[in-house]
Amino acid sequence: MITIPFQTIDWSEIEKTEHPGETGTAYWQTLQLGGLRIRKVTYSENYMADHWCQKGHIVHCLEGDFISELENGEKFELSKGMTYVVSDDISSHRSITTKGVELLIIDGDFLK
Repeated sequence: MITIPFQTIDWSEIEKTEHPGETGTAYWQTLQLGGLRIRKVTYSENYMADHWCQKGHIVHCLEGDFISELENGEKFELSKGMTYVVSDDISSHRSITTKGVELLIIDGDFLK
């Protein structure tokens, strides 16, 4: 458990890092606060993750829409204003979008 003092986040001041997918590109802006990671993530058009993720997340869709596909074949469509939550090592998942999407993703030790 960490103590986080009140603070604001100006995403325009946080560096973007580039992460190629199987197709398309993900751009991450990351704030790390101890065991808590907060990211603003943008997926380009025609993005598909290059791996099945085991990490837990809280994922909130800020703009656009995407599919969260589970390794068992289930697919969940999420659009602006929708959120999904999953704990570590529960459901292997990956993101796919045709038009691009902007997400707020929160993860960390509390999802173990």
